[in-house]
Amino acid sequence: MKEQYTKIHNLSVSNQLLNFINEELLKDTNISSEKFWEGFDKAVHELAPKNKELLKIREDLQKKIDNWHIANKGNEINLEEYKKFLKEIDYLKEVGPDFKIQTNNVDEEITSIAGPQLVVPIMNERYALNAANARWMSLYDSLYGTDIIEQSEDSAHQRYDPLRGEMVIKYGRDFLKKYFPLEDFEWHNITGFKIDNGSLTILKDNAETSLKNKDKFIGHRGEANDPSAIILKNNNLHIEIIIDPNAFSSKQDPAKISDIIVEAAVSTICDNEDSVAAVDADDKVICYRNWLGLMKGDLKSTFEKNGKTYERKLNPDRSYISKDGKGLKLHGRSLLLIRNVGHLMTNSAITLKDGSEIPEGIMDAFITSAACLHDIEKKSNSRKGSIYIVKPKMHGPDETAFTDLIFTKVEEVLGLEKYTCKIGIMDEERRTSSNLKECIRTLKNRVFFINTGFLDRTGDEMHTSMEAGPMIKKGDMKSSKWINAYENNNVDVGLACGFSGVAQIGKGMWAMPDKMKDMMEQKTGHLKAGANCAWVPSPTAAALHALHYHEINIFDQQKELQKRQAAKLDDLLTIPVADRPNWSVDEINSEIANSAQTLLGYVVRWIDHGVGCSKVPDINNIGLMEDRATLRISSQHIANWVHHGVCSKEQVIKIMKNMAKIVDDQNKNDGAYTRSGRGSYEMMSDNFDQSVAFKTACDLIFNGKEQPSGYTEPLLHLNRLLKKSSQN
Repeated sequence: MKEQYTKIHNLSVSNQLLNFINEELLKDTNISSEKFWEGFDKAVHELAPKNKELLKIREDLQKKIDNWHIANKGNEINLEEYKKFLKEIDYLKEVGPDFKIQTNNVDEEITSIAGPQLVVPIMNERYALNAANARWMSLYDSLYGTDIIEQSEDSAHQRYDPLRGEMVIKYGRDFLKKYFPLEDFEWHNITGFKIDNGSLTILKDNAETSLKNKDKFIGHRGEANDPSAIILKNNNLHIEIIIDPNAFSSKQDPAKISDIIVEAAVSTICDNEDSVAAVDADDKVICYRNWLGLMKGDLKSTFEKNGKTYERKLNPDRSYISKDGKGLKLHGRSLLLIRNVGHLMTNSAITLKDGSEIPEGIMDAFITSAACLHDIEKKSNSRKGSIYIVKPKMHGPDETAFTDLIFTKVEEVLGLEKYTCKIGIMDEERRTSSNLKECIRTLKNRVFFINTGFLDRTGDEMHTSMEAGPMIKKGDMKSSKWINAYENNNVDVGLACGFSGVAQIGKGMWAMPDKMKDMMEQKTGHLKAGANCAWVPSPTAAALHALHYHEINIFDQQKELQKRQAAKLDDLLTIPVADRPNWSVDEINSEIANSAQTLLGYVVRWIDHGVGCSKVPDINNIGLMEDRATLRISSQHIANWVHHGVCSKEQVIKIMKNMAKIVDDQNKNDGAYTRSGRGSYEMMSDNFDQSVAFKTACDLIFNGKEQPSGYTEPLLHLNRLLKKSSQN
């Protein structure tokens, strides 16, 4: 069905979006629809030409870099000459004097509480609610349900395995012993608790002891002589020890502890970008409506499970009695941030006076910020009255300065105090990481977050240097010189600009949601690197990763890191080209097959079912979280190898067809993945020429060199729209 539009000032607005804004978004705010549309129209027509100009600069710079590499083909890259060239074309900016960021009115979840950060597709209301409620998670459930605790032969066939339950209890006691040690005996031997004049007493039959650090006791619930919960705090993170003699989980426990609740997802990014497939007004309204529901506090999700209907909504705050007998509350939900799209894409939901589509990032800025008017009134999400916008895919200081201008206009139109809108900088493009200090300077009154995005940064690295030569294998990227410098530079610059205690320094996603044991062994690396938040793929992963923040005090770690030598720009600009590669045909085919399999597995869900982020089985059937960033790497890497003759187009097509059959087989038990187009999916291998998903995957590779910055969105959006039109 063709979208209907209404003319408002110089804009043509989809009726669906128009009705949402007028009847839902602005309702019960002090901004009338007339005032909004007048200000929005004026601002958009001022900002859109600047947006277009910045995209033209990206294109021009890429052409100049391509030509430089072509002119120097066959010669070893001289870094001094390369840097001189990048400065001449204004890719590298002059570094200005030292400064400290001036961001004010920032919530403690950003400034002083270090912990896991969730990223959730805002398009799915149930997932969004789960993430918002993941501030508090059951440690027992998170341990029992993952590979942290080894599964016995019998446990897979039992509803409850008592031996596995004992191991969970022991793990919990070991955690308490390590971070909340007792004066006289061990947590493993305790039998109860009581509160004496505001102090915590731990019992072992008739013996009594206390915490070695009594300040870690915060409060309790229930009666002083028979508490139902004990609240403790370490490294600014709370835990609750739940005591319930009637609970099934406490039957094996002499102290009748039924669970340990950990403060887990301290903050959550509600994502309009990489994890969603929102391509038109219909999709965008779903995203905006869910975000509005979170900001108003009334978002609900009804679903069926095992024949029963359940309703999910936002959790309330958690009440307790403090040490001095006062009734207090702990915030019950994750601090919610909203990720807008970048500067590249446009959307047909609104067209401008010249008939062009609105830059989607500008539309996101105004509408997602307007939704926050409801929270500013209630202060249910941000108790400081701030709006937190994560902005991805910005290239250099001119683009971050443009983002500052966008949100200045947002504040003017919405009647907000200047700098109410705080900006998180995704440091995931080469021109940004090379000029990070100057990018931060342009947003020094707004920035609340910088985060390395290894995946997108690798895709941009390959596209920017496409003409430099064949890239090293994907698996070798993590040990390359530029990536180590990139990760360190992000922390070094953030600390030098005064982020510690004011703003977040973040690290990227753990991509294997079923491999929690491996995550617990490896993800401490993000904390040791100085990150006070790091991304996790699920609430369960947040609960487990939270334990790392009890182990390491990030703010002490950041003080130590400030003593090290700063990362070198030369290392950051070292291009990861393969030095005279002599890979065998089998090595090349294996590398392509690995990329092609995950690429196809992701694209078929995106195109056929509108799933923006999903757990895709890799070639070894290990589930990996895939999004547009991983797609950008895979498509750009194969495109680079085809361009430099490492492999042929025919070779890649043959492998793609073989991998499509494997993907079809992996998805054969998915009820939506059917033959003959009866469901949302179609088998790619039934007819390669007719499969929109297979064609899109091939285009991402063979047209990859021509895609702006190597981004996958233009082709994904185009073909998703084609697929949607054929499904209607």
